Amino acid sequence: MSALPQASSAAKPRAKSARSVRSLQKGQQTRAAILEAALGLASHMGLEGLSIGALADVTKMSKSGVFAHFGSREELQIAVVTEYHAKFEEEVFYTAIREARGLPRLKAMFGNWVRRVSVEVDSGCIYISGAVEFDDRPGPVRDALVGMVHAWHAALKKAIQLAQEVGHLRADADVEQILFELHGFILSLHHDARFMRRPGALERAGEGFHRTIRFYATEAGIKILGRD
Repeated sequence: MSALPQASSAAKPRAKSARSVRSLQKGQQTRAAILEAALGLASHMGLEGLSIGALADVTKMSKSGVFAHFGSREELQIAVVTEYHAKFEEEVFYTAIREARGLPRLKAMFGNWVRRVSVEVDSGCIYISGAVEFDDRPGPVRDALVGMVHAWHAALKKAIQLAQEVGHLRADADVEQILFELHGFILSLHHDARFMRRPGALERAGEGFHRTIRFYATEAGIKILGRD
């Protein structure tokens, strides 16, 4: 007789636990769907264009439902920046580090970056648009943007330094100058392709990369560049 109540009480926590897991999974899925919609809005309207109300309209949810997942407009903006960075890393960085250290990896990183910007011509790069919106506005959103760009710059800088270590770039190559120029090519590409609608921007960005790297390359590096 005593075994039945014990089995019943043991089943209740398991059932409750299963419901909790399903509820958590549903909540995570809902949050992911909201965040995906927010990322799409921010790509076209900028981070400043994001609001709980606009997102509720797009997702067909109540404002209170969206608010329950993010709490504030600022928290939503930071979540979008973080999600954008995660997608950027996956597409641009993690595919590139499969390449050999040195110029093969650096070429892949820059090439992936250019391709991503070319795709974003009709939507917008949150790093670039965010910099315009928050360049003179201190606060958590600006800090998140700066932190993500710093992380990407650190990865690029490491790739440049590795190219030096393996002998593809000269030991006296100015790492900071190379980084500055590569970032400049991307900014120019975004401006020419998105704002000015000038043809040939992708090709000019690629040519800029080759000229900069060739200037600092060793003989081994020039062979990897694949140009005479």
